Amino acid sequence: MTRAMSEARPVINYNYAVITGILFWCALIVVSSVYVTTPLIKPFADEFQVTQSVSAWTSSSFSLFYGLGFLLFGPLADRYGRKQIIAFGMLALTLFTLSIGLINSFVWLVILRGIQGFVAATFAPTALAYVFDIYPKHKIVTAVGFISFGYVTSGIFGQVLGDVINQTFDWQIVFVVFSVLYLVTFLLVWLVLPSSEISGGTKGIQYYVHQAKIILTQKNFIYCYIITVFLLLTFIGMYTVLGDYLSNAPFHLTEKQILYIRAVGIIGMVLSPLTGLIVKRLGLMETLRVGLAVAAGGLFLLGIGSNMIIIVLTSIIYVAGISMIFPSIMMLVGELGGKQRALANSFYAFMLFIGAMIGPIIGIALMNAVTFFLTFSILASLLVIGFLVSFMIKR
Repeated sequence: MTRAMSEARPVINYNYAVITGILFWCALIVVSSVYVTTPLIKPFADEFQVTQSVSAWTSSSFSLFYGLGFLLFGPLADRYGRKQIIAFGMLALTLFTLSIGLINSFVWLVILRGIQGFVAATFAPTALAYVFDIYPKHKIVTAVGFISFGYVTSGIFGQVLGDVINQTFDWQIVFVVFSVLYLVTFLLVWLVLPSSEISGGTKGIQYYVHQAKIILTQKNFIYCYIITVFLLLTFIGMYTVLGDYLSNAPFHLTEKQILYIRAVGIIGMVLSPLTGLIVKRLGLMETLRVGLAVAAGGLFLLGIGSNMIIIVLTSIIYVAGISMIFPSIMMLVGELGGKQRALANSFYAFMLFIGAMIGPIIGIALMNAVTFFLTFSILASLLVIGFLVSFMIKR
């Protein structure tokens, strides 16, 4: 029924370019909150007199509850409607993000970041199901590509915007600015996005438990989720370590110079909206494997970079690989999911941000235990494992 609805939607004459633009913006601004505290870990440690490992919980608490929220809001979107859940999330983000900007307690900072992450989970699993509800079949790949582009761009956008505001004002203003952006986003979603059909109004908890058992007993999903965990684990882990790497010998870069290095990584992200074209040429699995190989190679070479040109180029290569992996694994999980697509994507999003939760913790632990070269090499080896696991997936 959903497929038939998807193909019938063009008769209603939706402006898909506008809808895609709003979904891209939602993906960008929501997931930016995952990364916004990455450049703030050291300022938090200095202000609240805690270690950087403890300070990293401002990022990890968000990611933990973000992942848990996916398991709830996917089914709720079936019951109450995709647009309604997305709009609720944006309004809740407005309020809780503003609250973070008004406190000056580390404990409350960690608690509110967890709550912020939980309500932020309204978007990711809901958005993909919304695309399948609203878009005709031939437009779905492009829409998914732009949503993925928002996700991967947020990794740089969130860090850069947070760093710029913190250096210009202070960390509280970072969250005040984001609360204003969420309010604007809520208005866009509520006033512009069309509503989709409510597909699961009569489905209870037993239905979703049964669906979850089906998904978690299939090896293909397990392999996909293993790869998924490594994506944000290495991404956030790398950027957490990169700041310290560049601020020490032999580089001794200032915070502003490190900010520029982070920003340059956006160049590698242009591949994300183009992944649909790459898939048509190479195939879905081949595109996924190329992305994993490119990302692993870029991350390994980053660790042996002896000058800034090599470091900048290898960081772009790494980000380009990650930008190919994101939409590829999203489309693969959606394809394998079939009737369980919505819940399969909820588990995908959950595993993705489990990686985001442990990324900064592992990055800092490795940085304190071994050399920068070994740190980047260990992170790269996780992507190599993902590359090998991809050959176990049977379509």
